[in-house]
Amino acid sequence: MTNQTSMKSIIQLVVFSLAIATFFSCKPEQKETPKKENKTEEIKTEKLSEGEVIINSAIQAHGGELYDKASYTFVFRNRQYSFTNKGNSYRYSVIKQNDKKEEVIDVLDNGNFSRTINGKKLDLKEEDASRYGESLNSVIYFATLPYKLKDKAVNKTYVGEVTIKNENYNVVEVTFKQEGGGKDFEDQYYYWVNKKSNTVDYLAYNYKVNGGGVRFRSSYNRRNVGGIIFQDYINYKAEVGTPLSELPSLYENDKLKEVSRIDTENVEILKQ
Repeated sequence: MTNQTSMKSIIQLVVFSLAIATFFSCKPEQKETPKKENKTEEIKTEKLSEGEVIINSAIQAHGGELYDKASYTFVFRNRQYSFTNKGNSYRYSVIKQNDKKEEVIDVLDNGNFSRTINGKKLDLKEEDASRYGESLNSVIYFATLPYKLKDKAVNKTYVGEVTIKNENYNVVEVTFKQEGGGKDFEDQYYYWVNKKSNTVDYLAYNYKVNGGGVRFRSSYNRRNVGGIIFQDYINYKAEVGTPLSELPSLYENDKLKEVSRIDTENVEILKQ
């Protein structure tokens, strides 16, 4: 009787052990839950330089976001110009007459230049198309300053403060990266931004082409057309090699020679 009881206990123990083993072998593997880190993910923001902040303020003062969807027409030196911006897209055009009194229309559409004469499209050489396109772009560029100074190819460096005709200005040097900076990327510019109004009252540049030169421009005839500021400039000449930083003093002392007027006339919103 005792032996039978012992055998029965052994059998029960074996059955119980097998059941336990089967249970754990069939139980899904428990993956360890990763510990949550309490550290807040850092959001990296690019810090603007002082020069960038000043130029951005000037762009805002002259029209800001309105430039991104602006569509205008104006007359410059008896030629009818127009420009239309749609975000990163643009279309510039000019209507003029050649020596034969034929109507010439130049169009720069997102970097692609075309010319028609009396409605007939010309087949231009690449170098000619590039030259004509640069000329058209230059007129629109200056007419809409300081809008294009937001481009990635523009380097903006804060120079300091200066007083011109009893007004205080922040001075920003503008240079250009070779990639995306155009053919004249080596040119150097100074912009004098009014500390009260944030408007660009003066600008100057040192250019390299055709033997080089130095120009200083004083703004006048400022007007607001549909929320965007347009202004004209008196264009002065200085001796080649004159540092741009010296131009305000030369200007105040009538040491600069006026060479032209940069007038954008009959500015109107272009109906689409």
